[in-house]
Amino acid sequence: MVKTLKYACIGAGGIADKKHLNEYSKRECVEIAAICDSNISAAERMAQKYNVKNVFTDYNEMFEKLPLDFVSVCTPNYLHAPITISALKKGIAVHCEKPLALNEKEALEIVDVKNKYKGKVMIGLNNRFTAETAFVKNCIEKGMLGEIYHAKCGWRRRNGIPGKGVWFTDKKLSGGGALIDLGVHYLDLVMHFMGYPKVVTVSGATYSKFAGSGNRLRAGYKNIGEGIYDVEDMAIGYLRTEGNATVNFEFSWASNIEKEVKYYELMGTKGGVSFVNGEIKLYSEIFDTNINILPDMNSSRNVVNEFDHFIDCIINDKEPDSKPEQGAALMRIIDAAYKSDEMMREIVL
Repeated sequence: MVKTLKYACIGAGGIADKKHLNEYSKRECVEIAAICDSNISAAERMAQKYNVKNVFTDYNEMFEKLPLDFVSVCTPNYLHAPITISALKKGIAVHCEKPLALNEKEALEIVDVKNKYKGKVMIGLNNRFTAETAFVKNCIEKGMLGEIYHAKCGWRRRNGIPGKGVWFTDKKLSGGGALIDLGVHYLDLVMHFMGYPKVVTVSGATYSKFAGSGNRLRAGYKNIGEGIYDVEDMAIGYLRTEGNATVNFEFSWASNIEKEVKYYELMGTKGGVSFVNGEIKLYSEIFDTNINILPDMNSSRNVVNEFDHFIDCIINDKEPDSKPEQGAALMRIIDAAYKSDEMMREIVL
């Protein structure tokens, strides 16, 4: 008989509702024991929607009063590390939304506490858990691409600022703008495909050009007028790994382009892959002839659900796919890109 896991969601905003609570509420082995949010009204609304008995405004109080198996952390970025560390010290597993922390220092603190208390942390990098990602990873593991020596990735929005004057645009609360918000997804993917090699140099540049624009907000996000906007709305960069592989990246909340695009490209000695707005293509050669392959991803059955995966890791004591050690490596890249922009030079790690 499968044990019922007692679960709580910390944060009662959109990502908590549409993603974490929506998914975990469908699992028979999960009991939603509590909702926690500093805004009591938001917590109560979410508790009513999901028929949850307990509501808290203080996560430490909740940890003391309830015997929890795991939690989701769906708060502004500056709270990710303190909540995760507090939960781990209580023996509670953590499904933390991206990014893992504001910076590499905080991320490494999480790794240290996780190891000390033998806990579990999984980062909510949802693009890891798609049919396309599973397919590409299988191609790589089967040797179809050979040695991957260069990659490109990006997520460029035309109108996509996630509010103005909200925590997203306050560097103290968010850690940064488009790079830490969007960049974590596709930088993580290309590093995941490449086996998370050690990065030795990073160059980066950032731009904040749309703070005064009135029509560049992402749909559904608000402008509160006079709030802080001290983050970038675009970042570009370049990194080199210990094995001399390279990655180009670009991310923007707002830019004068035709339409939004999410992409990555992998270039290997035996083959290549491109992903553009959900479409995968493979490139190789056979009998001295170039070939292009367009896989039918609708037929793919090789997909692991993010939420089922973490439940399985907790019940069967497995290591989660998106590890905090990788989250720390990702923050090391992002920190270096911001430092490179500030110092106007390449950063050697």
